[in-house]
Amino acid sequence: MTVDLFFQYLFAGVTYGSIYAIVAIGFNIIYNSTGIINFAQGEFVMLGGMISISLLQFMPLPLAIIVAVLATMLVGALVEILFIRWLERPSVMQMIIITIGVSILLREVALHIWGESIRSLPYFYGNEITTFSLGSVHISPQVLWVIAACGFMVCGLSLFFKFTPTGREMRACSVNRTAAILCGINTRNMVTFSFMLSAGIGAMAGCVMSPITYTQYDCGTGLAIKGFTVAILGGLGNSMAAVAAGLLLGIIEAFSVSVVPLAFQDAIAITILLIILFIKPHGLFGSSEAARLRDF
Repeated sequence: MTVDLFFQYLFAGVTYGSIYAIVAIGFNIIYNSTGIINFAQGEFVMLGGMISISLLQFMPLPLAIIVAVLATMLVGALVEILFIRWLERPSVMQMIIITIGVSILLREVALHIWGESIRSLPYFYGNEITTFSLGSVHISPQVLWVIAACGFMVCGLSLFFKFTPTGREMRACSVNRTAAILCGINTRNMVTFSFMLSAGIGAMAGCVMSPITYTQYDCGTGLAIKGFTVAILGGLGNSMAAVAAGLLLGIIEAFSVSVVPLAFQDAIAITILLIILFIKPHGLFGSSEAARLRDF
């Protein structure tokens, strides 16, 4: 393998790893607030991309992305209110079945609205042939948008959870919901807000990745698998670790192209997930309980 090809694979891995990390952060936000694994997270990513593409016919790109993120946040709130809030002490299996059912429902709605066609947003800067050189490696500016979005979300969420009243209330709910209620925190609203925040993050991921990976009604399933793998790999609840785990998975996938046929690339994430579940089920960064008590 030449040096140029090595760095080309490396940047591809970092790009896709950043996308996986953003999806995993959405998993972690809901898990930290509720203990729920939301398998509909991939559909939030798909909705962000699809809605922004549709809105682009009527408004400029930045406004289309903002409205798409807000609309997807509304969908996230409706998912929690209609399918989650009314449950009394649901089991883990119930929540898995419900969120998978919501995922299927959102996918079928998207199929009826947008059909099976593959769509994409335009590049935020230039076009598909616009690149800049880093040494002898040519990189699309859209890659920088993806990496920047990941970094912005991680830093923004860290500040949000540490320094804002709502963020501290959400952390209180994740540590001890009973104590949070006794302190006057409306835990139901915090759960709804966690779904909205997670949906908004997923939608933003769907927008920044659309010019590179394209968007289709069923693209959320694969992203949910990758995001869940990254969340498990980093340790559920630890969003900082999810970034490292996402980059690791993305780089492994990128370099595996030279060894494994592209058709089997998705099997890599499944294999890694199974290995982690067997060997270290609480991830690479400690136990799940410890992860839930950590700062985001």
